[in-house]
Amino acid sequence: MTTPAISIDNLRVQFKKFVAVDALNLDIGKGELFGLLGPNGAGKSTTIRVLIGQRLPTAGRVTVCGFDVVKQWAKIKPLFGYTPDRDNHFDEFTGRRNLEFFADLYAVPRLRVRDCLRMVELDEAGDVPVKGYSLGMRRKLLLARSLLHDPQVLYLDEPTANLDIHSAEVVHRILRERVRNGATVVLTTHDMKEVEQICDRVGIMCKGKLVALDSPLALRQEHTERKADVILKDGERRVFDLDVANDQQQLADVIRAGAAASVQTREFDFHAAFLKLTGLNFE
Repeated sequence: MTTPAISIDNLRVQFKKFVAVDALNLDIGKGELFGLLGPNGAGKSTTIRVLIGQRLPTAGRVTVCGFDVVKQWAKIKPLFGYTPDRDNHFDEFTGRRNLEFFADLYAVPRLRVRDCLRMVELDEAGDVPVKGYSLGMRRKLLLARSLLHDPQVLYLDEPTANLDIHSAEVVHRILRERVRNGATVVLTTHDMKEVEQICDRVGIMCKGKLVALDSPLALRQEHTERKADVILKDGERRVFDLDVANDQQQLADVIRAGAAASVQTREFDFHAAFLKLTGLNFE
């Protein structure tokens, strides 16, 4: 990995007796698109709150772009953008006016507002009051807002929730372009298919701890059942283990003889993998 954009060293966040994040160690590289997954209460949202300055660590150290989140927060604040899981727009304002308000806070030229609206395909709805926006449009406006100041680091909480397939792909394209240009993106999601499509690495949290850390492909290879379900032409159903030499030979014989009516390999089941890793169902 290159020099980390985000470095989390033995992070602990505790609320009275409840430990939300427990000794978390994680480095996220510059130009990396990182997915943080876990069930409700796993600690991923608390971790993000530490990164965006909404929660102080109980113990440990966190740096963003080399700056300490506790001691050097003023230097970190202009460097990141954040898309929350729930929108907080000014509903009576138009989409354009919403962005202009935040652009002024960041001292960003108004032309950037036009560019960001176009980027998320809201330019034609820019002069419509947000109260008339669909859930998906409101979500895309959040992303546009987080991009106004061209941040080096981007945190997104369920960025494609309520989006149709086309809009989700627009978001994916924007995020991939950001990392190609050297930005770091951290997203939380419940959609493993989305993670497989766009993330370089995935961290899985459970009960405040990091229980798995790898590329989506490596997780798929490690936790996919390597079996083939076969329906023979006489209706008989058989299962062949692709890691067993004898089963491999028998499957080859069935296919060679033309006796198979249907052959299907078992797909990656993230719910099963998550249960295996954590003992909990993925919600």
